[in-house]
Order: sequence, then structure tokens, then C-alpha cells
Amino acid sequence: MKGVIFIFTACILWAIDTLIRYPLLWGGVSAESIVFTEHIILTLIFSYALYHSRRKFLGLKLKGVFYFFVIGGLGSALGTLAFTKAFGILNPSLVILLQKFQPIVAIVFAYIFLKEKFKPEYFAWAFLCLVGAGLISYQDIATGLSGMDWSWHGLVTSSTVLGYFYTLVAVVSWGSSTVFGKKLSLQGFNTTEIMAGRFFMGFLCLLPVGLTVTGGQIPQGEVLGKILAMVVISGLLGMYFYYNGLKKIPARLCALAEMFFPFCAVAINWIFLGKELTLMQLLGGALLLLGSTVIQIKHY
Repeated sequence: MKGVIFIFTACILWAIDTLIRYPLLWGGVSAESIVFTEHIILTLIFSYALYHSRRKFLGLKLKGVFYFFVIGGLGSALGTLAFTKAFGILNPSLVILLQKFQPIVAIVFAYIFLKEKFKPEYFAWAFLCLVGAGLISYQDIATGLSGMDWSWHGLVTSSTVLGYFYTLVAVVSWGSSTVFGKKLSLQGFNTTEIMAGRFFMGFLCLLPVGLTVTGGQIPQGEVLGKILAMVVISGLLGMYFYYNGLKKIPARLCALAEMFFPFCAVAINWIFLGKELTLMQLLGGALLLLGSTVIQIKHY
């Protein structure tokens, strides 16, 4: 049960991060600039861990490097950028709806790459979790989708296809990141080492984008202060709880527990922005909590 609680704690921290991240984006700070600066700072913070475990990292085989590429290059860097880009192209509600396929990707990958065993009961409770996640976001999704152009021309244009592609990249990146993070944990990497490798690999993958888009310039003043806050909240604390939780539970359960994030996000909006939770959102949160708890306790 401790593993699920750790994942839930990470979700709360990621939700708090959105109170800072999205106002920065809406204020004109590019996603590339934010994510690139975060990875510079996090790589510097974990530079000692990289040096301390240098023999372990230098001794990595090609498949180990690939695992770190998945969690860092895809999960930490490209997935985040792709998701942000999709928001700027597609209806945000459609992006949120498509993002619900992420746990399915993680579950399939857990079966393929981790050889995790699934009891029949797991799928029933996993479906309950998916229903809960859908109820949490239903109001925003339904409101946003009601104004969409559902004609073929509206759904399939050069820009919308690009938006679908960005969303697919994010969904696959984050879903696979869960599985390969678990794989690194099973291979003996501790939480600090996984975080160090994740952020360093993310930094390397973002370097061409950062230098091209931002010119290598780091934000200053208040913007830098807010990015530092996000580094601590979601980068250091959030990922610390996440990887400690992932060590204790199967990837198939972690994928479901991560869906607690949207509930945390709307709860944070209620606390800090006065946007009250609806009965449907509370019901969705309860179903998600019930489903993930039963899977953990019963070891489905």
C-alpha cells in the first residue's frame, strides 16, 4: 500500500506544479525554455550522483542506455514538449481525452517487456479505475468537445494530424517511461541513480532544441525563480516519491495510480482557485482510489 501512497503523493506534487507551469506558458514563456532550463538545473543538482555512480553508468550496456533514453529522452523531455505542443494545436479537451490511453500503453508494455502476470480480476478493477479517471475529467472534456467541428475536414487537417501525432508521442513516451523506469529499478538502480540518469538523458536530448529555440538563454528574474520552484516541487520531490513508489509496486498498478493526477489537479484548483469539485469528480476519485487499492491489497 505504501507504493500507491507514494505515487499519489507524486501526483499531488505534479498538480501543485501546474499552478506555476501553465501561468508561465500563458504568459508567453515557451515550453522549450521552461523544460530545457529545468533539465539544466536538475542535471547540475544530480551531477554528484552521476559522478559518484560513474562506473555503474559507464558500464551500461546498450540496452541500459536505451532504458534511460526512454525515461529521460522520451518521458522527461520529448513527451512533455509534445504534450504541450498538442495543447497549442488541438482542442485541449481532446488532448486530455486521448491522454487517457496512456495507462493502456503502460499495461501492454508491462506485459511485453516486464513479463508481468495479469489475473482476470485485474482487468475488472483496472476498468473501474479508467471509468473513475474519465469521470474526473468528464466535465472539462464534454464542455470542450461540444464546440468542436466534428466534420471530416475539421478532424483531419494538416494541423490537427500534427496535434494527434504530438499527443500520441506524449502518450507512448509517458506510458513506456513507467515500464522502463521499473525495469531499471529491477536491475539494481536506486532512486537517486534513476533520477540522475533520467534528467541527464533528458538534458542531452533537449540540448539541440534548447540551443535552437532559446539560443541557450536561461530565463532570468521572477521566471527563473518560478522554474526553480517547479524543479523542487515536481522534479526533485515529485520524481523522488514516484520512483520510490514504482520500486514497491508493479508497473501495471503504477500506471493506474498515476491517473490520480487529474483528480489532484482539480482538487488543487478547488483549494487555490476556488473551482469547486463536482459530485461526479468526487465519485471518479473514489472509484480510482478503490480500484487501485483493491489491486494492491489483493495483488491482482
